[in-house]
Amino acid sequence: MPSLEEYLDSADEPFFVNEDRVGDVKKQMKPEKVMVDLAATFKVLGDPTRTKIIYALSKKVLCVNEIALLLNISQSAVSHQLRVLRDMDLVQCRRDGKISYYSLEDMHIKFLLKEGLKHVTE
Repeated sequence: MPSLEEYLDSADEPFFVNEDRVGDVKKQMKPEKVMVDLAATFKVLGDPTRTKIIYALSKKVLCVNEIALLLNISQSAVSHQLRVLRDMDLVQCRRDGKISYYSLEDMHIKFLLKEGLKHVTE
C-alpha cells in the first residue's frame, strides 16, 4: 500500500485530504482476514435461495423436507445450499434419528437478516 505522500504525488489533480481523519479510520480498520471473511459471508447471503433459507430458519427450526416444501425446490438443492451455509457457520444441524434439523448458528445471523430487511423495506 502506498504511503500518503506517494498517493498524493501520483494523483492527476490536487485534492484535499484530512490526514487526521484518514489516520483515525486506519487505526480502526479490521485485519485483512476479518474483512475477507465478512465479504465471504455477504457473498453467501447474496444468493436468493440461501437468503430465503436463512429467513425461514429465523422463524423455526426446520428439516430439509420442510424447507424444500416451503421454497418449492428439490431436497438435493436444499441440501446443497445448507451445506454452503453450514460451511460458513451460518446454520447448524441437529440430528434426530434419520432426520436432520437446521437452525441458525447464532443470533448474529438473525440480527444481520433483520437489519438487511429494514434496509430494503424502509
